[in-house]
Amino acid sequence: MMDLDDAGCRARFLLRDLDGKFPALMDEILTEAGIKTVLTGIRMPRMNSIIERWVQSCRHELLDRCLVWNEHHLRHALREYEHFYNQHRAHQALNQAAPLRTVPDPITDPERITDLNVRRRNRLGGVLHEYFQAA
Repeated sequence: MMDLDDAGCRARFLLRDLDGKFPALMDEILTEAGIKTVLTGIRMPRMNSIIERWVQSCRHELLDRCLVWNEHHLRHALREYEHFYNQHRAHQALNQAAPLRTVPDPITDPERITDLNVRRRNRLGGVLHEYFQAA
C-alpha cells in the first residue's frame, strides 16, 4: 500500500480467494486503509485461473530466465513484461492477437510475402523478443 501511495496510485479493492493464510486481521487492516476485500466464490476455480495463468507465464517467460538484483530491478522487469504481455505477445485465445493490440490484416500478395523485412527488438537484455515488420 505504501508503494502504491508513493507512486500516486490508490487501490480500492483486493480480490482474493478463501485461503486460510489470510487472517481476519488482514481484512481489518485493509478496511482501515480504505480497501474493500472481495472474495472469490466457493468451489469456483475458474475465478482464479486468469491471474494464475498470468503469474505462471511471468515466471516461465521472465523470472526463470533472469537474475533479479533488487526491488527496483524487479519492478522494472515486471513493467517491461506487462507491456510485452499486453501489447505484443500473441495469445491463442485471442486468435494470436495481444490483449491491447489487434491482429494486422493478413498479407495475401505473394510478392509482398517474399519481400518481408522482419526485425527483432530485444527487451530486458534479450530475455524477451518482439518481432515486427519494418517499413
